[in-house]
Amino acid sequence: MVKINITPFKDFFSSKSAGGIILLVCVVISLIIANTGAGKGFEDLLAMELGREFGNVTLRYPVLLWINDGLMAIFFLLVGLEIKRELVEGELSTAKQAALPVFAALGGMLVPALIFGLFNNNTPTSGGWGIPMATDIAFAIAILSLLGDRVPLALKIFLTALAIVDDLGAILVIAIFYSSEIHLDYLAYAGAVFALLLVMNRMKVMNYGFYLIPGLFMWYFIHHSGVHATIAGVLTALTIPTTPDETESPLEKLEHALTRPVNFIIMPLFALANTNIRFESGMVDGLTSNMGLGIIFGLLLGKPIGIVIMSWVSVKTGLSTLPKNTLWIQIAALGVIAGIGFTMSIFMAMLSYSQAELQTEAKFSILLASVCAGVIGYTLLRVFFKRAK
Repeated sequence: MVKINITPFKDFFSSKSAGGIILLVCVVISLIIANTGAGKGFEDLLAMELGREFGNVTLRYPVLLWINDGLMAIFFLLVGLEIKRELVEGELSTAKQAALPVFAALGGMLVPALIFGLFNNNTPTSGGWGIPMATDIAFAIAILSLLGDRVPLALKIFLTALAIVDDLGAILVIAIFYSSEIHLDYLAYAGAVFALLLVMNRMKVMNYGFYLIPGLFMWYFIHHSGVHATIAGVLTALTIPTTPDETESPLEKLEHALTRPVNFIIMPLFALANTNIRFESGMVDGLTSNMGLGIIFGLLLGKPIGIVIMSWVSVKTGLSTLPKNTLWIQIAALGVIAGIGFTMSIFMAMLSYSQAELQTEAKFSILLASVCAGVIGYTLLRVFFKRAK
């Protein structure tokens, strides 16, 4: 009997780049499916309704909605846990530590949105200004991981913190600007559940399971309130207890429990479901439309320009300092990497446009810009860090 060595598989799934690599594979698979005879069947699968109705309570939705509103709420739960941990005990726990990535993230959100607005002012596509604001943590960290020890740990931490602040900004944008008609009764129910979770936190209830069950009810109420349901994940995360010391807290236990399912199941499923772009003859024209140009220039130019300018302002005003032995050109290269908007940008595009044609053109522009940002950023970092040595 042949004995199979599973160590390489364990090493792969333990590596930080694994999630990004699997995500990339799923993107390719989704594109292949969409452009073969299986495309129509896959669309029908995504449109198939799952769930049940319990009297007046409806829990029956299309597969695509379960992925984008349900599973993505778990993704945002993990993001919320990471944000809270960084605020309590990590790179955002003090003003000095948080200043550089916070300023960088603000620049990396505002300048791309401004560029998109310049291209799309007073047009039917003007509502997509949030699309180029986002950074895909999984892909960005995967690119840095491919460079190994060439990139100092301090810069990896900087990009991670920047991406987390970026996600927090995206969450606020979704909650404020991309919510539909608000139903105050359901919002009040969700607020009552959130208040209950806060009371449990004050009472030091340390079993995170007691937070997740009410969190499911909050998800349902928020989903019906008109505010995007993924916000429930973040709100639940913010109530889960943590500690500023090295003791493993309920928050850290849940974060560890969710990391692999999110990286290896939820995000790949999101990529499969939302990048099934059918290439058509007129699609390339969408790249030169106001929307396409706004997305491409926003991600490829707006991200590095905004990150460098705001980082420079925070350093020159004494609010922060650059990581040790770091050159400004390297910060600019990291800014290009942050232009990989992919997952979050596609999510924003789905919220921004209801027309299938606009969604497809936006996804194609995001895909092209993200691939270019990854390749260019990787090349620049490889060159600049080789020179730095």
